Amino acid sequence: NETKVMYFILLGFPTTGDLQLLLFSALLLVYLLTVLENFLTILIIRSNRSLHKPMYFFLGNLSFLEIWYVSVIEPKMILDVLSHDKRISFQGCMAQLHFFVTFVCTEYVLLAVMAYDRFVAICKPLRYPLIMSHKLCAQLVAACWMCGLTTSSIKLSFIARLSFCEVDKINHYFCDISPLLNISCSDSSLAELVDFTLALLVIMLPLCTVVASYICILLTVMKIPSSQGRQKAFSTCSSHLTVVILFYSTTLFTYAHPKLMYTYRANKLVSVLYTVVVPLLNPLIYCLRNKEVRVAMRKTFTCRR
Repeated sequence: NETKVMYFILLGFPTTGDLQLLLFSALLLVYLLTVLENFLTILIIRSNRSLHKPMYFFLGNLSFLEIWYVSVIEPKMILDVLSHDKRISFQGCMAQLHFFVTFVCTEYVLLAVMAYDRFVAICKPLRYPLIMSHKLCAQLVAACWMCGLTTSSIKLSFIARLSFCEVDKINHYFCDISPLLNISCSDSSLAELVDFTLALLVIMLPLCTVVASYICILLTVMKIPSSQGRQKAFSTCSSHLTVVILFYSTTLFTYAHPKLMYTYRANKLVSVLYTVVVPLLNPLIYCLRNKEVRVAMRKTFTCRR
């Protein structure tokens, strides 16, 4: 009963009439704002020498990553809201899955690297310029991308081998691992095991790094005698910590056990948080909560006017 699937149908979010147009407008606005915010963040960092520091080097890479991250998912999702033809080719589905997993895994590791950067800055301030050299920062970013690409390639090599029968409808708005495992008519236990193992490694190892870094930061900050000094030290971490909590909490819910969690409709709604809402909020969190970025932003736009 197996047939070669040429395309899948993304069911997305069923809407009708005025609600359909409203959802299209809202998603398009959010996508354009997300790309604009991250592009401006990169522009501000590159235009101001005061921000040519490891912390902002990583932030610029995070913004670059998120521009591609949302561009893999949202344009297709926006078009499908109004379109009656919600098909995506098998090759297109695999490509979307490959890039999406690459960017997600890269972001996990990059957020851990940013936590390590804050650890060195606060716990070892005198050695910070020596440890966080430009060469090391570039190597860390390259390692983040290599980790994302390697993880994605391994996962895709197992998922692409699965057989799909007549059921070609994906109850999601993009090609994710969970729905593909659910509609496969072949034994997906090995693919699921590989996916779960790699997801556990890519999520838990960076998460442990983040937790360990912030425990050390907290212990160091508590030793600072003045409350103003403690507040100033921890203020450099608050933006990053907020982003970590938002991103990790939403993705951990989805990828803790993909095939099991996918049986709940809440999975699709949670996916909206980390593919649409979190990338929109990240630049705002970093810019509005960071005094250096706010000052650089005013300087950039004042000079350009």
